[in-house]
Amino acid sequence: MTSFLGSNKGLIDFDQKSLAVAAASIAFNPIFWNTVARQEYHNKVLTKLAGGNSLRACYGLAITIFSLGIFRDFLYERALRDQPAHPLLDTAVSTYIAYALMAAGNVLVLSSMWALGLTGTYLGDYFGILMDDIVTGFPFNVTASPMYYGSTMTFLGSALWYGKPAGILLTAEVLIVYLIALQFEDPFTAEIYAKRERQRKSGKKEL
Repeated sequence: MTSFLGSNKGLIDFDQKSLAVAAASIAFNPIFWNTVARQEYHNKVLTKLAGGNSLRACYGLAITIFSLGIFRDFLYERALRDQPAHPLLDTAVSTYIAYALMAAGNVLVLSSMWALGLTGTYLGDYFGILMDDIVTGFPFNVTASPMYYGSTMTFLGSALWYGKPAGILLTAEVLIVYLIALQFEDPFTAEIYAKRERQRKSGKKEL
């Protein structure tokens, strides 16, 4: 009899290279965009490469981050296909939960992108492209990090839709790396806007 502890193959097949590749991609993406964005803020690396045009540089980073996200999702899906399914996740209830998670997650992600705009979504503040005011409406009145939590929900929804315990493990990694990223991003971004306010009060030109 098969229990939640899995069949003879186990819950997760750690011998599959696709699992390790997907896990590496999940960890790499936030490390990449935080490293590159901070280099831009301190040294204007991307702006210099874009001929001094910070907006063009931000668009270039946006395309890169978006492409890496698509590739990560592809690796995640391929990893799930290589993993064993579990009967307790192959139920109508699990499928309904999966649909709900993916729908809610996509609403959070897409609505936050709409509220922030392209440069607000893709680290424009590190390029000196600051928003006039902090966005407090939906979905930011639900959570301060709707893109991260929405993305985590879609990962979990996909794991349940495929019925793969490995997807739940990878979703846990997604949440962990996002929570770690927030520990670096939130204070840094807050300081960028605090600096602008100090400059405004002192009458200095914004940087």
